[in-house]
Amino acid sequence: MSWIRCLLCLSLWLVCGSSSFAAPVLLQEDSSGLGLNERVELLEDVGGQLGIDDLQRPEVQARFQPADGRASAGRSPNPWWLRITLQRGAEAPARWWLELGGMLVLDARLYLPDGEGGWTERASGERVPFSEGRDYPYRRGLFQLPALGEQPLTLYVRSYDPAGNLFPLRIWQLGDLQQVSSEENFAYGLIYGVVLALLLYNLFILFSLRDRAYLWYVLTTGCSLLMMLAMSGHAQQYLWPGIATPVWLDRMTMPSLWSVLLMRFTIALLSRPGGSPWPARVLNGVCVLYGVAILINALGMRREASLMIALLPVLTMPIALGWAALRSWQGFVPARLYLIGYGFVLVSAVILLLRAGGVIPPLPLIGYFFPLSVSLEAILFSFALAYRIQMLRQEKAAALRLVDREKSARLAQIQRSADELQSAVALRTAELAEANQQLQHAAFHDSLTELPNRRYLLERLDAAMADSLRRGESLALLLLDLDLFKPINDQYGHDAGDFVLRTLAQRLQAQLRRGDFAARLGGDEFAVLVTGPGVRTELAQVVARLLQALNQPVEYDGVALNIGVSIGSARFPDDADQLTELYKAADTALYQAKQRGRGTFVMAREEASG
Repeated sequence: MSWIRCLLCLSLWLVCGSSSFAAPVLLQEDSSGLGLNERVELLEDVGGQLGIDDLQRPEVQARFQPADGRASAGRSPNPWWLRITLQRGAEAPARWWLELGGMLVLDARLYLPDGEGGWTERASGERVPFSEGRDYPYRRGLFQLPALGEQPLTLYVRSYDPAGNLFPLRIWQLGDLQQVSSEENFAYGLIYGVVLALLLYNLFILFSLRDRAYLWYVLTTGCSLLMMLAMSGHAQQYLWPGIATPVWLDRMTMPSLWSVLLMRFTIALLSRPGGSPWPARVLNGVCVLYGVAILINALGMRREASLMIALLPVLTMPIALGWAALRSWQGFVPARLYLIGYGFVLVSAVILLLRAGGVIPPLPLIGYFFPLSVSLEAILFSFALAYRIQMLRQEKAAALRLVDREKSARLAQIQRSADELQSAVALRTAELAEANQQLQHAAFHDSLTELPNRRYLLERLDAAMADSLRRGESLALLLLDLDLFKPINDQYGHDAGDFVLRTLAQRLQAQLRRGDFAARLGGDEFAVLVTGPGVRTELAQVVARLLQALNQPVEYDGVALNIGVSIGSARFPDDADQLTELYKAADTALYQAKQRGRGTFVMAREEASG
């Protein structure tokens, strides 16, 4: 009977083990940027007792549950394990990068198989310096995965943060991520620039007016700028990349300090001269509680500090908003601007708290809510301060008349400083726009020939096919491959090869009709898109001109370099009605042309019939 029990146990283990693994994520050519949390499996490590070797036990494997898109675990005191299996598609690249989106998580670890039956651990999160917590300098944790082969790759992620576990996962091709990173940096740069401009502008006013409200505004804005840098990951990347995030700059301390400064600014803005109403006393008491939260976080009680930070706004927000509403009802216009600005921050703070608590998923767009709301708040608070100063001037007009000349000179200096700052911001914005335009041009053009590249061709071809279908016209795709190019490279060097490519690109452009489109696909391959109502009748003439122009020798350093070109073509919709099919038909025709010898042209229907 013992062998029967063993057999039953083995069968149960096999069933549990096979059923506990979710189907692998099949990576295709277009999977770059794909979120993985729909296929992730989760395990809560109660007590934090499990290691990577423990996860290989069948009874532990059976405890994994589908995440169903879940990317956060709230303020759980326990670590969470994530399991994901990746399978490479037939046409997919072998090299991929994994993004750990929880950049403010206290401790995140990635476990990859080492190929020898063990595991390689990679650490990320606030406990690890930026330079050590990733394989590529990106604001979120980014790790290169082993080359994917025919067998699936199973990896594990361990996420631990009692202040809020966030573990969004995304898979990337590095080139796509670099493009996304450039766009993100541009957007964040604009936000940072606005806040920094307001900070400097009001700092100049502070130096000039010596007003207490401006002091708290400058401190609040400076703290909010540093907090935005930290929350986006740019502070870790550029300000302290060589060290782990200090406790006095982590996700507990910075919001607490910002809240203290914001409360002090609220008191300075809304209080009447010489008075200290009860809302001011309550808000001062809350500042002390935020200081307690900072202290207990420094002592290692991170979860308790996060709970305090989450609960204190429940007290402060109604008091601050109610006080501002009362002052607005009394006719104090800056209070109205304060209500609007604080309302933006209130909405973003609620969203961040819901994200930290696991109520809403940590979507990429949510990361922009707080910086944008703080920027709007800074603008409105700046207006409120300006209006407040204007009201004080009106109330003290009689006294200010005695020093009107000095005040005018001071205000003129402030205005000049503001104009200079505005000019500097405008200049920087123009430089950023120009740089962005250059990056966009580089992304769609070949650097050697200045012709559009393959990416631009495919986008243009897709649009041209849709336009031709709408007009009831035809178009032709010509694929060109240079003959005898490799011997030129081998005999005369790459400089000669580059010269030949540039020369032939110029000849190619010169032979095109108006509306036609040429591109370099890479190496010695080019493409021409022939469009318009006369494609069927004029295609042969276009090809003849191309063959005549491109088969002429190229003069280089006193030597005539003999070169030729083979051309394969396919027409839409005669030969194919889909982009991929059209490209494949033209490529097949080009292959037949190369087989027949240099300087030949083959059409898709001719190739198919032949």
